[in-house]
Amino acid sequence: MNNKTEQIRNILAPILSVVMGLVLGAIIMIGFGYNPITGYTSMLQASLGNQRSIGETLRQATPLIFTALGFSVANSAGFFNIGLSGQALSGWLASVWFALSFPDLPKVILLPAAIIVGALAGATAAAIPGMLRAYFGTSEVIVTIMMNYILLYSSTYFLQNVIPDTLRTSLDSSKPVSASASLRLPWLTQMFGGSRVNGGLILALVALVVVWFLMKKTTLGYEIRSVGLNPFASEYAGMSSRRTIVMSMVISGTLAGLGGVVEGLGTYQNFFVQTASLSIGFDGMAVSLLGSGSSIGILLSALLFSILKIGGLGMQTGANIPFEIVNVSIALIIFFVGINYVIRLALAKMMPDSKQEVEIVQTIEAKPNEQSQEGGEI
Repeated sequence: MNNKTEQIRNILAPILSVVMGLVLGAIIMIGFGYNPITGYTSMLQASLGNQRSIGETLRQATPLIFTALGFSVANSAGFFNIGLSGQALSGWLASVWFALSFPDLPKVILLPAAIIVGALAGATAAAIPGMLRAYFGTSEVIVTIMMNYILLYSSTYFLQNVIPDTLRTSLDSSKPVSASASLRLPWLTQMFGGSRVNGGLILALVALVVVWFLMKKTTLGYEIRSVGLNPFASEYAGMSSRRTIVMSMVISGTLAGLGGVVEGLGTYQNFFVQTASLSIGFDGMAVSLLGSGSSIGILLSALLFSILKIGGLGMQTGANIPFEIVNVSIALIIFFVGINYVIRLALAKMMPDSKQEVEIVQTIEAKPNEQSQEGGEI
């Protein structure tokens, strides 16, 4: 197979998914009596129209990069980590709790320590379903879904009953973290017009490079990908599938935990009661799938989803279009990512790179005709 043609298809498939999602979103707007041109113009204006809006778009994309990377690592090992929301929430609570407990430590110690504590909390939350899968064969999908609820309600219990009163402003919210534990950078805030963009963006960019290097250039990354492709062959080759399963989930949870850390120490500067699972977990899954699990793809997908999320609020104020329309467009994009096989088949038909591939496409197309003829004979 021609590698260049395959690379072009890999680029075109997600682009077509996005385009078709936006086109269908526009059709839905027209169906409900809204002007899609005005709607999408308002979206771009709200998300990219000035320095502050660009900063907010980057801020929204930052935790999505972490959760998407976490999902990508687990997915490479053949696991569907749906517990990203709970793992991110664990990182958020742990980092803020630690920062509030030691407010007088110098920033050079407190901030890295709070980040590490949050990452470890996410790793611990992910290690539980990882170990259950590795040693007992339980479904990581079911366990991580249940863990989301356990961690969600446990976080509320810890805030209201375990964290000392001196660290809370009310039963529903903790005190703000000190400047020594904040990820806010004054020069970055000023650069983007007073937005909430913070140092987590720099950490996210570093994480993109580190995860790429881990997965492509290290023995552990090779083992994770090998187990994901064929755990039995990997075991036969001398790799420990159990160890690799646990390690992949721990790395996944660490990255998700960092997404929560960024929310706690960067965006909101405190912890407060969550009424539902964090959206950054589920959005991170979609970002990873749209970006095909690659670092550059995840970066671009996170920016796209952030534009849709931030711009969706602008559609409400600028074009009076309900925010739900934006969620429909996002869902349609995810839908087209889900039927990626159909899109790739269409691309293979339009731009085949070998005679054998042409024959495969023709065979697939001929099967329905053959079945209908057989049915007619009967």
